[in-house]
Amino acid sequence: MDIQQPLAGIRVLDLTRLLPGPMATRHLAEMGAEVIKIEDPGPGDYARGMGTARREVSQFFVALNQDKTFLRLDLKDAAQRQQLLAMVETADVLVESFRPGVMDRLELGWETLKQRNPRLVMCAISGYGADGPYAALAGHDINYIGYAGMLEQNVGADGKPALPNLQVGDLLGGAQTALQGILAALVAVKMGGPGRFIDVSMTDAVFAHNLMPLVALNNGADAVPGRELLTGGVPCYNVYRTRDGRFMAVGALELKFWQACCEVLQRPDLAARHWQLGQQPGGADAMAVTAELDAIFAGRSLAQWCEVFSASDCCVTPVLRASEAVQHPLFQARGMVRQREHPSEGRYLAAASPLKFRA
Repeated sequence: MDIQQPLAGIRVLDLTRLLPGPMATRHLAEMGAEVIKIEDPGPGDYARGMGTARREVSQFFVALNQDKTFLRLDLKDAAQRQQLLAMVETADVLVESFRPGVMDRLELGWETLKQRNPRLVMCAISGYGADGPYAALAGHDINYIGYAGMLEQNVGADGKPALPNLQVGDLLGGAQTALQGILAALVAVKMGGPGRFIDVSMTDAVFAHNLMPLVALNNGADAVPGRELLTGGVPCYNVYRTRDGRFMAVGALELKFWQACCEVLQRPDLAARHWQLGQQPGGADAMAVTAELDAIFAGRSLAQWCEVFSASDCCVTPVLRASEAVQHPLFQARGMVRQREHPSEGRYLAAASPLKFRA
């Protein structure tokens, strides 16, 4: 058995679209599961048309659906529903991302599916969960992270929330949380338990992981956007613009790293001005030191600062572009960048699985 394929022999029926579900099932495929992506006979997954396509489908769709096989079924047609139900009998997992109630209206709800296969794991990914006051409402990543209190904390210099290009609700909330639930349920089935229905709310998942603002509430108040320990309120954990308009990331959160950083910057006088020695995050002293580092980092280019910090282990690193990251030894040495071939779109860059299994 291939040690990198621990899910070999697991069959997954993937009825999902766009980003969260397809990313979850892509991870299952990376670990060896057989994933059959089932689309409607019309346009299919909306992701096919999101972004520029070289020939037939977008690179967005290509990235999310590698290592899967494809099938078209009209689930509103009785005969084709029966075809899906027959597949359910030999499947281990079924993942869907319709709004709550859609599968029941198609006569493919959990009560029906578990009668066909009592060991089936069914995962339903939705914005607000299978029940509750917002269950039937539409939403996207921006809505989920807004409700969960995460977007309010992710602010720019003007105080306006900045939209991250890592879809936190979709990927943490939808993909990773669904993956966690599916794998846990598969273990339970393999240990002799029954199949399970997994209700994943993307908003719930972001809320549950929005740890630092929840901690702040327990300390008596809302976290202040852009002024907390990990959001720009201290000089030792911040980003600084370089002379050529790039940025360096200073992550010298622990005192020993901050002291080493100050030595590299030839500013040992700043070493004692640190949150572990009483500096208040977001306070006047923290902002004053941050302003001093702004001026210091503006004096050299990104390449020059990388050279300056190359011999020092103090958590100061460049902020790379994606084009630079794929060429960086960090990812090249770990085999994280792969060249793959798509039948219609040709060669493309893909990230490898971040999981490395060893015997």
